[in-house]
Amino acid sequence: MKFIHTSDWHIGKNLEGHSRLEEQEKFCNDFVKIVEENNIDMVIIAGDVYDTSNPPAGAETLFYKTVCRLADDGNRCVLIIAGNHDNPERLTAVSPLAKEQGIIILGYPLSSATEEKYKGYEIVKASEGCLKLDIKGEKVTVITLPYPSEKRLNDAIKDVESEEELQRTYSNKIGDIFRKLEENFEEDSINIAVSHLFVCGGDPSDSERQIQLGGSLVVDKRDLPQNAQYTALGHLHKPQKASERLNVYYSGSPLQYSVKERIYAKGANIVEIHAKEEPVIETIYFNNYKPIEVFKCNGIEEALKVCEENKDRDIWSYFEIKTDEVISQENIKKMKGYLKDIIEIKPIITSDYDEEEIDLKEKSMAQLFNDFYKFKEKCEPRGELMDLFLNIVSEEGENDETN
Repeated sequence: MKFIHTSDWHIGKNLEGHSRLEEQEKFCNDFVKIVEENNIDMVIIAGDVYDTSNPPAGAETLFYKTVCRLADDGNRCVLIIAGNHDNPERLTAVSPLAKEQGIIILGYPLSSATEEKYKGYEIVKASEGCLKLDIKGEKVTVITLPYPSEKRLNDAIKDVESEEELQRTYSNKIGDIFRKLEENFEEDSINIAVSHLFVCGGDPSDSERQIQLGGSLVVDKRDLPQNAQYTALGHLHKPQKASERLNVYYSGSPLQYSVKERIYAKGANIVEIHAKEEPVIETIYFNNYKPIEVFKCNGIEEALKVCEENKDRDIWSYFEIKTDEVISQENIKKMKGYLKDIIEIKPIITSDYDEEEIDLKEKSMAQLFNDFYKFKEKCEPRGELMDLFLNIVSEEGENDETN
């Protein structure tokens, strides 16, 4: 049996107010092709389908169309769990329609599907947090734990006998759930775990919404599934293995969602797996549809040259420009005339004063205020603002003399 592990699509996510939906649509189309060309039997999306709990209509439409194409009218199993960005109820609202297509959507910890038979596979048994599947004659057991916030986790834990039980650490509770769910694993079955959480030692990027809250929602590696042949995780956007000893992986996000993410490639894991055997894991990489570039320039002339040289590229760009004067609106307009998707132009103000001590007594109060305002706001203060400042200074001086 062969499955693909992906996560953190964040459909609807913007880059500082700029829509990424066009890139996300290109990714979705390519992802469907990858699944079809590699004869994938099961697609696992490990949370953070959307970027917000209230995604725009365009994002929902793109996602529903994509997963329906992936499911191929029940010929392929598609399993989706909620992440910390997803609203579980909204994500699962389409379950009645998704169910007809062979799409399984699980929103809350220990939620369950229903037993069904489809063209390409069968849900033989469905219980809280566990699916027993028959895929091409192979037995598959999947244990699932959609994003377990503290509240959702406590709601999922039943028969709590004491306050001491409630006070156990977050990681302990996660570990207890996984250990209980692992009792469903069978020796002659393919055994897989799926969840959305932050594992201790994980390498985060700056575009993820923090869920660890100072360490309280971090899961120790000892509390991960110990007997799963493969554990598919979501949350971290950098692809990585979360354990040296266990086959626990973050697939990462499909697009570069921040400046820091531009330094590593994006992809997903294709896993060929059989009962009692080590899985064969292959990372397949996605296209970078619109790269994020950071240009560091010495002066506005160099920045304009960079813009002209890259005018035919479809990129998101950030500029850091060393300059000893304010960058004029005319030059900013010229830059954006060459490159349409400039996200930021950051002037790095330099002057001869950087390397020598300044005698403040040599400058008037008006000059000092003017220099400070230009440094902070990158433009000259208006006349009325300068007059107001000088009036305040004058009044303060008079008060000091009378006191």
